[in-house]
Amino acid sequence: MDMLWSGWGDPAKAAPLPETVTGLLRDLLGVKPRTAGPVALEDIAVPEPRLEPAVRQALFAAVGGAEHVRTDAETRIRHTRGKSTPDLLRIREGEVDDVPAAVVLPADHDEVLAVLRVCVEHGLPVVPFGGGTSVVGGLAPGRPSRFVALDLRRMNQLLALDPVSRTATLAPGLRAPEAEALLAEQGFTLGHFPQSYEWATIGGFAATRSSGQASAGYGRFDEMVLGLTLATPEGTIDTGRAPRSAAGPDLRQLLLGSEGAFGVITSVTVRIRPVPQARVYEGWRFASFEEGAAALRRLAQDGPRPTVLRLSDETETLIGLAQPDAIGAADAGQRSAAGCMAITGYEGTDEDTSYRRERAAAVLRECGGTPLGEEPGQRWAHGRYSAPYLRDALLDAGAFAETLETATFWSRVPGLYACVRDALTTALTEAGTPPLIMCHISHVYENGASLYFTVVSAQGDDPVAHWERAKHAANEAILGAGGTITHHHGVGTDHRDWYVREAGLLGIDALRAVKRRLDPAGLLNPGVLVPLD
Repeated sequence: MDMLWSGWGDPAKAAPLPETVTGLLRDLLGVKPRTAGPVALEDIAVPEPRLEPAVRQALFAAVGGAEHVRTDAETRIRHTRGKSTPDLLRIREGEVDDVPAAVVLPADHDEVLAVLRVCVEHGLPVVPFGGGTSVVGGLAPGRPSRFVALDLRRMNQLLALDPVSRTATLAPGLRAPEAEALLAEQGFTLGHFPQSYEWATIGGFAATRSSGQASAGYGRFDEMVLGLTLATPEGTIDTGRAPRSAAGPDLRQLLLGSEGAFGVITSVTVRIRPVPQARVYEGWRFASFEEGAAALRRLAQDGPRPTVLRLSDETETLIGLAQPDAIGAADAGQRSAAGCMAITGYEGTDEDTSYRRERAAAVLRECGGTPLGEEPGQRWAHGRYSAPYLRDALLDAGAFAETLETATFWSRVPGLYACVRDALTTALTEAGTPPLIMCHISHVYENGASLYFTVVSAQGDDPVAHWERAKHAANEAILGAGGTITHHHGVGTDHRDWYVREAGLLGIDALRAVKRRLDPAGLLNPGVLVPLD
């Protein structure tokens, strides 16, 4: 199944907002209902592909036939940009100025190399395309031009599994649920469950340094990766002869997070874990975000660390976004006593799960937490992939909804939290659209944590420009308060200018040098991650 072209995920899972939420949007934020829905797919005018016969024939030969090179309007529209709110607003209006000229579907590493050779010969930029879930402008060239979308969906195999070493080699176009199903057949799990889980791919996880919702227990995706194969216009790079090595700088780390700018990831070797015997999720209440964050820090630094550990601030808890499938369902009494909701989850053997849960509960109580039992945790687990659908419903109702995230050291978390909230509130209020700002911590480390913000407001006269100003203010606040410009969404084009400042000019010049060696013509995802020369 393809993802909904004008929104997120499976169209059958879309649901309208509860009346309690639409009333809140109207009364608190001044949101006005939309007068019209998105344009129809068949009504979008798509420019001609502009591919010369010689280019078409060369691409046909590279991937084993014309059926794997698609130039029809619908396929090209479905490969236009990603799934950020500005992306969706533009596609809903029928804006396809950066639609690919063709969508090419290679079957293996050699076919990827062959496609790259064709594109270099004919000067065609190439944008690798996995699940299409980018929310940072990572799926269109930084400078609009004729380009090829390289869809990796045919590369969807479990290539190897080593049960002794507990490793698996996966093809890049394998979607996360498919990967989990294949591993589960042999008693293993990857343990990587980001909010994009249902649609994102293994290659995309590696290319963007993804983090899953169980990162406290399983780690980030880049921590799971033991080896990568990269196809470039200049040839192949293979990494990962051993789990760790002192043989020079680790090239895996150079390729992880490279977002298609250096090459196309064609296989990923990851460490795997046995399928857990037990999975338990539960809720806790804290009086304040500060108190809850201190409790999370205790567990992250001194243990025992749960597999899932997240904390919603007062606003997110009040609205109910901590449990997206139950948003708007809380009664007045529950809302008045909301405080801050924390979710803890434990996965593993029965013995280990029981031990960590009991020890962690003692720490959480000592830090002021009140246990709420398993029901809130089970609600969270049931609705953990629902938030993007909620975003679509908000857009349908006439609201603007978007997210951004960052991370910093524990000592800077309070200041970063306040600075980003203030920047967003000021920018949007001055634009005449006072916002509702929510935040949660969903990834913790011994030395720091991530902050994930959700912003809801009225759309304003020009919703895309309206958000650009607010996002600019938030990005400035992030760098000013000592945060990283992105924790797990990637750089793309949206974060690129701030990434340059974070990495420094010498660091960016070093990345440019790598790109020039691997991609001399500058055709791989131009303008993404590395600024155009």
